Formats: sequence, C-alpha cells, structure tokens
Amino acid sequence: MAEVEVFVGSIDQGTTSTRFIIYDRSAQAVGSHQVEFTQFYPQAGWVEHDPMEILESVRLCVQKAIDKATADGHNVDNGLKAIGLTNQRETTLVWSKSTGLPLYNAIVWMDARTSSICRKLEKELPGGRTHFVETCGLPISTYFSALKLLWLLENVDAVKDAVEAGDALFGTIDSWLIWNMTGGVNGGLHVTDVSNASRTMLMNLKNLDWDKPTLDTLGIPAEILPKIVSNAEIIGTVSDGWPIFGIPISGCLGDQHAAMLGQACRKGEAKSTYGTGAFILLNTGEEVIKSKHGLLTTLAFKLGREAPTNYALEGSIAIAGAAVQWLRDGLDMISTASEIEELAAKVDSSGGVYFVPAFNGLFAPWWRDDARGVCIGITRFTNKSHIARAVLESMCFQVKDVLDSMHKDAGEKGEVKNEKGEFLLRVDGGATINNLLMQIQADLLGNPVIRPADIETTALGAAYAAGLAIGIWTEDEIFASGEKVKLATTFYPTLDEERRNKKVESWCKAVSRTFDLADLSL
Repeated sequence: MAEVEVFVGSIDQGTTSTRFIIYDRSAQAVGSHQVEFTQFYPQAGWVEHDPMEILESVRLCVQKAIDKATADGHNVDNGLKAIGLTNQRETTLVWSKSTGLPLYNAIVWMDARTSSICRKLEKELPGGRTHFVETCGLPISTYFSALKLLWLLENVDAVKDAVEAGDALFGTIDSWLIWNMTGGVNGGLHVTDVSNASRTMLMNLKNLDWDKPTLDTLGIPAEILPKIVSNAEIIGTVSDGWPIFGIPISGCLGDQHAAMLGQACRKGEAKSTYGTGAFILLNTGEEVIKSKHGLLTTLAFKLGREAPTNYALEGSIAIAGAAVQWLRDGLDMISTASEIEELAAKVDSSGGVYFVPAFNGLFAPWWRDDARGVCIGITRFTNKSHIARAVLESMCFQVKDVLDSMHKDAGEKGEVKNEKGEFLLRVDGGATINNLLMQIQADLLGNPVIRPADIETTALGAAYAAGLAIGIWTEDEIFASGEKVKLATTFYPTLDEERRNKKVESWCKAVSRTFDLADLSL
C-alpha cells in the first residue's frame, strides 16, 4: 500500500510580498504562490501597509498554491496536516476587537516617524538609549514595535478611544493573521510567539513574558497585548471561511528566526538573510550574550512549550534588496531586480564609487537615525554599471560590519569554524540568486559563503516548526538537514587582504559622511 502523502503549509508574510509554500514530508516544495502588495509612503521616512490587503494576500496565496499543487497531482486537501507562519517582524498595528477592522495602517519596521519619541525617552530615562537593554536586549530605536505603538496611542484618536473602551488589540503581523485565521471577531485567538514578542522591546528575555516595569514606564496597557507562545506548538485551528479550514496552526516565528531554523543553525553558527533588509543572526545557544559592539541580544527560537530557549546575537540592516528596488522603481536604472547582476558585471570594480543606503537611518552596528543615503566618489568616469556595483557592494559591506561586531562579541569560543579555521556564513533570501553579490560578499569577508539549494529558508523554517509540533519531523531530522550543505553552492574569497582592507577603510569613510543629514529635507 502506497504511503499516504503528508504536507505542511507555510505562510511567509514579508515586507513587500506574501507567499504560501506547501512542503511534502521530505521538505520539498510541491506548490507555491506569491503576490506583492502596496507600500505606502505618506511622508519622508514613513512606511505603511494596509492590514486588510495583507490578509487578502494571504488568503489568495493559500488558495492558488493549493490549486497548483492539486493540479500537479498532489492530494493536498487530504494530506495537509499543519500550517506554519512566518512574518516581517516589528511591523505594528492596532485593531478593533468588536469590528475586526484596523484602526490605522500597519506601521512598518523600517518606518522612522518615532525618532522624536526616541529622543524624548533617551533624555527622560536614566539609562538613556540603553535603558531597556538589560530586560529586552534592545536599545531605544525607531525599529521596534513599542515605539510605534506609543506613536499610535499619542497620535491616532481611534486607537486612543478603542483602548479606553477596552476594544483595542495590539499585535505584530503574526498576531493579526492568527487572530483572523482562527475566527476574528468570533473568538479569534490573540497570540504572538516568543521570537516576534522579543522584537517589541516589551518582553523580558529571561522569563519570556511581558515586562511589567517596562509597560509601566512606557504607559502601555497590558490588556491590549497578545498571549506569548513558543515557536512550535498547536496554537489553534483555522476557522471556517478559509480554504485550509480545520488545519492546526502549529508553528510561528519571526522571519529571521525562521530562516535560522530553515538553515539548521546550531550554537555557534550564523546565517545572513538578504531580503528588503539584511539580517545576520548567530545562535548563542542557551546563553544570553550582551553586545558591546552595536548588536542586538535576541531570541533565536524555542521549539516547544517545555523546550530550551536558544538565544542569538543579531545585526539588522534596514536597506539591502530595497536599494535594488529603488534603482528599479525610483531611478528606472533597471527594469527588473535581476538585471542588476548583468549591469554590475560590466565593470570589475565600482570605480571608486561608494553607496551607503541610509534611506531611513542606519541600523547595526551604527544605530544612527540621523543618517541619510549618500553616493560618493562620483567622477565623469562613473557610469550606471559603477553605481549598480556600488549598490551590491553596499549590502556586502553592511553585512561585514555586522559580522566584525559579532566576532568581537562572541569571541573564539562562541563560533563554529571548519577544519581550515574558516567561519562559514550561511546565506539565504531572494537576493542570493545573484552570484556576483555572493562573490563580492565572500571577497569582503575573506571567508566562504554557503548558499543552500533552496534559498527560501524562511518559509522552510516555519514549516519545520509546524511539522515538529505535530510529529511530522523530529528535531534531529531538522538539524541533520545540515547535510543539505552538500547540495549547496560555496563562494570562496579571491580578493587579497590588502585590497580588502583598503576598500573597507573607504567604506567606513563613506558611512561617516551619512551622519547628521536627517533635516536636509526640511
């Protein structure tokens, strides 16, 4: 008798697009669908999403992916056993418990409107910018959800009124989707997972619960917050009205944490995801390492209610692939994102041009929200190809800045190296299909870069968590997937150390030119 097909579905709700991927028992994708959705830029430095459009994008992707897999002969209707969810982190919204409608657009993680709230808190609180680091691992920054929630509470009457009436629910995108998928106004579950909660600035990293002193200090009412769950447990079942009605939602992780799991990063191993931004995480095991070099202390994952908690050091880069989108949509320099590789490959260097994409400030390790983008070193010799190459190099320089900080924080004992003494960087995300980008990255790091056969490790990580919770996979099987490295492509450095050091020195000079430029637009 033939083995019954078993599938796990993964919702991957990102910053610019949503996708749904269906995996079989061997973690191979058998069907997927992806759609982009609208980015709103109401003012300079502001970025918003329509939560209803995001919800509909998920619904559409689920249906289309199931249709495709079914058309290919897979019995998804009977074989789908679990749903995993992964999402853009920090993006913040408040909605009405009674109507189910958002009270304002979602404020996106890269939005910088809260800089004045940040400055005010830094002045008022005795610990300044690092006042909450001891409890949550995060500095006061426009990046994190708590500041966005404060802005909504201070500036949007509908939010203020709903909070006073006991009708407001706060959440990141995972909470919004799960609430809607498990019933919405008819008993929807208001939850978030430990990884998403760790990015709000409101969760205590040690006890994995909302930190009451932080809530009191910021004036945030606890009753609007979701319940915190682990990354791999049955959260609830999908309600009527969805094509996946009755299926358990059993995995939930923020996108970068899901990518760590998808890459099977054990203690001492790191991955870099290249998407809209770039995010580098090093698994520090059950040890909370406090950064002295501009990184974030955060959660890696907790794979079950009683499972141990793995922590991580993270370096977050706001603009990576988004700079390529800007070349495409803002400057019309390319017509598709994939064209940048061919354009940049027409020259063998950037011709002395350095591009720093500080569109909304700089994140790790600089943490300068007064920074703005610069392109320097331009001469009459400069052409489109030099600028395209400088954009690719900017992603790689930023990743190198973060990894340099990581090496200092983790030390020799905190990192796993191969038999040649090399630190291997696992990479994933849409931009990694660009071979030139990957080669530049290896050259600037002076270390090998490993790209897996399946670069969509974020969706895979959410599927792993969901499958783990219901017994489709074991932890050993998931982490043994490090065997997939054998199918990976490895990029080895070819740049000599002297040239590498010179380029890094020039890059640091370019970064210093971005500071204190935020008020130029006034």
